[in-house]
Amino acid sequence: MGRYLLKRLVLIVPTLFGIMVINFIIVQFAPGGPMEQMVAELSGFTGGTTDRVSGTDTAAQIASSGSSVFQGTAGLDPDLLADLEKQFGFDKPAHERFFMMIWNYTRLDFGNSYFQDRPVVDLVIERIPVSVSLGLWSLILIYIISIPLGVAKAVRDGQGFDLWTSAVVFVGYAIPGFLFAILLIVLFAGGNFLELFPLRGLTSEGFSEMSRLDQIKDYFWHLTLPVTALTVGGFATLTMLTKNSFLEEISKQFVLTARAKGITEKRVLYGHVFRNAMLIVIAGFPGAFIGILFTGSLLIEVIFSLDGMGLLGYEAILKRDYPILFGTLFCFTLVSLVIQLIGDVTYVFIDPRIDFEGRGV
Repeated sequence: MGRYLLKRLVLIVPTLFGIMVINFIIVQFAPGGPMEQMVAELSGFTGGTTDRVSGTDTAAQIASSGSSVFQGTAGLDPDLLADLEKQFGFDKPAHERFFMMIWNYTRLDFGNSYFQDRPVVDLVIERIPVSVSLGLWSLILIYIISIPLGVAKAVRDGQGFDLWTSAVVFVGYAIPGFLFAILLIVLFAGGNFLELFPLRGLTSEGFSEMSRLDQIKDYFWHLTLPVTALTVGGFATLTMLTKNSFLEEISKQFVLTARAKGITEKRVLYGHVFRNAMLIVIAGFPGAFIGILFTGSLLIEVIFSLDGMGLLGYEAILKRDYPILFGTLFCFTLVSLVIQLIGDVTYVFIDPRIDFEGRGV
């Protein structure tokens, strides 16, 4: 196992580098970069407006002519454009900018946001508790619901309980989480019906002045709708995976032998079948958490106006805020690769019979 872990750790470096290269190349060809964003903003300013980039009167820097490789720069002072290019790092070739970025990342220097003028690390630290809250509570609920439901469906396979719960599961699988989130807002957050839950944020005004019990109540009151939307959108797959895994184990010879010996059905299920059937379910927990944390909650955060990592990345894409975009991509990719490795270790921990080295992985 040690040699396998070492091999996987070594492969993280080229994998991470390759992902960053591909995304960097794609972004270079994407229209509407940060220069275009800033130029459009400057072109819309009127006289007397202070330029937040250079701290001078923007109107005085607009000339009657000028050219640049960026679109929409006609009429802007070339010196101002040169200053902008230097600020955003576009005064250097693309390959030089890329390797400088990678070198900074190896030193955990992710730079400052173009448009918020704050370190990317500070923004991530500020936003990540929101995403962790959504991902953690959603995943806990998904496992609490899906595993008992999947076991019950496997034990009652083909019976009435299995049929009507399958209908519920398939409906949950067919409805995207973001669409269910909109439905919840319409029904319970002041849409056209009830106004029982808040529409935005994870805390109310005056949260710091509340008692500890009231803070806990307020926190879960705000979490109810977004966590419900994430749970409904994610429990269907795990439920069917649990059911199918149990059905496969129940049909094996050791289960028939245990029943023939007179062992109670409860002990057969939870003493013999459960550990083998739950191997793939439990070992997949780290990967599922990363999936919900980094991708599943993006639209939910946007819909409920939650200042988490999903909303931060979404805003960075819209504004072409490259430091945030590439900084979060680097962190997410690195964490995902490490989590995949942890998932493999979990497999071995749950079932020592698994040998990745023996398979030549």
